[in-house]
Amino acid sequence: MSNIFAENLNKFYPVAIKEPGLAGTITHFFRRTYRSIKAVQNVTFEIAPGEVVGFLGPNGAGKTTTLKMLTGLIHPSSGTVRVAGHVPFLRQEAFLQKITLVMGQKQQLLWDLPAMDSLRINAAVYNIPDQEFHTRLGELSEMLSLDGKLNQPVRKLSLGERMKAELLAALLHRPQVLFLDEPTLGLDVNAQVAVRDFLREYNQRYQATVLLTSHYMADITALCQRVLLIHQGQLMYDGSLDGLLESFAPYREVHVELALPLPKEKLQSYGEIQLLDGRAVSFMVQQEALTRTVAQILADLEVIDLKVTEPPIEEVIGKVFQAGVI
Repeated sequence: MSNIFAENLNKFYPVAIKEPGLAGTITHFFRRTYRSIKAVQNVTFEIAPGEVVGFLGPNGAGKTTTLKMLTGLIHPSSGTVRVAGHVPFLRQEAFLQKITLVMGQKQQLLWDLPAMDSLRINAAVYNIPDQEFHTRLGELSEMLSLDGKLNQPVRKLSLGERMKAELLAALLHRPQVLFLDEPTLGLDVNAQVAVRDFLREYNQRYQATVLLTSHYMADITALCQRVLLIHQGQLMYDGSLDGLLESFAPYREVHVELALPLPKEKLQSYGEIQLLDGRAVSFMVQQEALTRTVAQILADLEVIDLKVTEPPIEEVIGKVFQAGVI
């Protein structure tokens, strides 16, 4: 059973075409012509309960449009979508009780009031009994390290504290499905780590389903074992991060520190040389030849240190988008 289900999801926007000049303006006023912008095209995927999935794509790829269809903010042009057993765009109360949408660049807390006042409003909106409100507030405050901060005006909180308070407000009704759009946007490294740790703990404690978009790849690698890649409105990849590396990054980098410097001619047979600086050498080696090549290097050369690394995930995904196909 899936908590998020999308099949052949499409969203097209009609955009008016206007020719330049006075004649174009008059024509545009009386008789408009339109072209169709394909924001999302035939997107199909399923996400199981408790799964944390990364949703990646360049700006304008269709990520936010897809999230808006999944949360019921906009109506799909065609296709089928169900979230937590509901049709999102019907915006039924039972559906809204089961989901939340957190956008890193948006806020729901009132700027000049203590966060606690906004939280009480949220509790009233979601019909959370007073005792249950205090229980949930205590749990989330402890998980987010916000004790003593919620009675301060929101404007006096640091950016990291405000983001944590926004998360608390968004999760107070304990939703089954979390849609997170850039939840660590603009945060410093320590605040990013704190938010990731909280989301991981929340997922494990409540088995919440999470669909996460982020331009910080550390968010994805820390939280998601599965990723969806969207480009120009089309889903390009649906699978594991490891599978993405294996299919689109068939090389590994082998870093070697030698006991003595060697000429380039004696090293070329081990792989494509990326760096040769004195005793330090880096080779690009095909994955299927990695074990054999490393064994040969250790047998033939006097090695002080050897390290094998994967290409950065940002680089791999960048190549996927440049190629436009997997």
